[in-house]
Amino acid sequence: MAIEFKLPELGENIEQGDLVRVMVKPGDNVAEGQPVIELETDKAVIEVPSSVAGTVKDISVKAGQKLKVGQTIFTVEGNGANAVSEEKKSAPKAETPKQEPAKQEAPKQKTAKPESATPAASAPKGGGKAAPLEFKLPELGENIEQGDIVKISVKPGDVISEGQAVVELETDKAVVEVPSSVSGTVKEILVKQGQKAKVGQVILTLEAGASAKPAPQPGAKAEKKPEEEDTSSTSMARASYNIARNVEGKTEAQAFPPDSPRAVVQEYVPQQLVKHAGPEHRSPVPASPSVRRLAREIGIDIYEVKGTGPSGRISEDDVKSHAKGVITSAASGVAAPGVARPAVKLPDFAKWGPIEKVPMRAIRRKTAEHLTEAWTTIPHVTQHDKADITELEELRKKFAPKVELAGGKMTITAIALKVIASALKVFPQFNASVDMAGEEIVYKRYIHLGVAVDTDRGLLVPVIRDVDQKNIVELAAELSQMSVKAKNKTLKPEEMEGGTFTITNLGGIGGTYFTPIVNHPEVAILGTSRSRIEPVWINDKFEPRLMMPLSLSYDHRLIDGADAARFLRWVVEALEQPFLLSVQG
Repeated sequence: MAIEFKLPELGENIEQGDLVRVMVKPGDNVAEGQPVIELETDKAVIEVPSSVAGTVKDISVKAGQKLKVGQTIFTVEGNGANAVSEEKKSAPKAETPKQEPAKQEAPKQKTAKPESATPAASAPKGGGKAAPLEFKLPELGENIEQGDIVKISVKPGDVISEGQAVVELETDKAVVEVPSSVSGTVKEILVKQGQKAKVGQVILTLEAGASAKPAPQPGAKAEKKPEEEDTSSTSMARASYNIARNVEGKTEAQAFPPDSPRAVVQEYVPQQLVKHAGPEHRSPVPASPSVRRLAREIGIDIYEVKGTGPSGRISEDDVKSHAKGVITSAASGVAAPGVARPAVKLPDFAKWGPIEKVPMRAIRRKTAEHLTEAWTTIPHVTQHDKADITELEELRKKFAPKVELAGGKMTITAIALKVIASALKVFPQFNASVDMAGEEIVYKRYIHLGVAVDTDRGLLVPVIRDVDQKNIVELAAELSQMSVKAKNKTLKPEEMEGGTFTITNLGGIGGTYFTPIVNHPEVAILGTSRSRIEPVWINDKFEPRLMMPLSLSYDHRLIDGADAARFLRWVVEALEQPFLLSVQG
């Protein structure tokens, strides 16, 4: 009898992935738990283990293909092939025949998720001895569901204390040390270096009797309030599906009467922008049933609405503001933030010559999405200028040894950090964000500057905080440290958040001018290019001067062209006359 192996659940909010590699072929014998495919999600590349055992018969997929959860990967037959139930497909392999008593007791416990339950660790052993304690991978940050185990810092027999680092985990942005939430003697380590680990997965167990502070289980939820009973993703999926089903077979007028809110939206918005029906598997958002009902009635996806209440709670006004933005953008032909425009179908290039198709990797796909949102949301304008940095370069070389002693490099970027921090105090509209939903301008009273760093994984933007409160030597040292961390993959996610303005330097590569894309939700970005010796007309003669091209891109919703020209001229004069920084601060 042939048995199908289907793509199991990979984690919360992960519905599909790109097939990187098939690790088996027809005729191979596979064992339960054996890695059979490599799959790339938007966060990482993971090895997916088989939940069936036997001889591979047919493989239904190929490398480069997009796979969805539940899709058949291959079939096996013979060798006592046995399928695992859907509830256990995503659970860590932790059961043996000796643990049958634990299975019988499981129904008495209210576990939140099948994957977070580990019968082997929760059942008493040895005739009444206390159950071993589990350390599970805690939540690592927003939208971080898993990572690669880079290093395991403990071994069986080690005594560890709460807060002690036990593993190093690499996410798609940084390598982080994960501290233990339990204390005791390590009994068993359930992961290996190089393995993918998910939030909630058991990392190690400790001998019973150790004091512990249990880690919060990602699957466990606080008791729901009555008004929030309908907020689960399953309930919302069912409601969304029922709405779509009830509309089928009816005319638009029958489904949505002329006086209904949905009909008003559909008068202006294309159907593909407002129809959000079908099974969804997303985390619940904070909104009351009445707010959800309003969103459904007017055809707005509640998951795309930005909440302005406490902890991001969504109100009726938030839904109405989002709907207004959708209508306005649809009327102008520009997609609203968070609303995907239909992909444009490309022509068949193969009819003109040989081609090669390479799947877009997940990280590149995320970069493309972020830049597309920034480009479609922000009306960009770029102002160009040149700065004569001849004198500045002499000072830079003079003070470079002093900065090296402090552990940094006296670079033009380090100097530009101080110049920009001073400029933002003179031109506060460049240190702000535009809130179109709330029709407000958010001015930041702090100055945290992002610096784009080129790495082998792509562009990362570490943030230097409180730049206005540090001198150039301190900034140079911190910038060097952040650059090294970015290239060594040790930047933490929080070290790339909270920027108010960004600087990107292509001078080390070459070129003259370019148009950097504003890093949304910031409103401006400064690009610097390679400095060159150029003839400049001074005192009735040409003199060789070192000129540095500057490119300032800005959000025209908030910044006018005249303001941008003044801002860039202020920066140019500060670079040309370094003494001004001491005078003006």
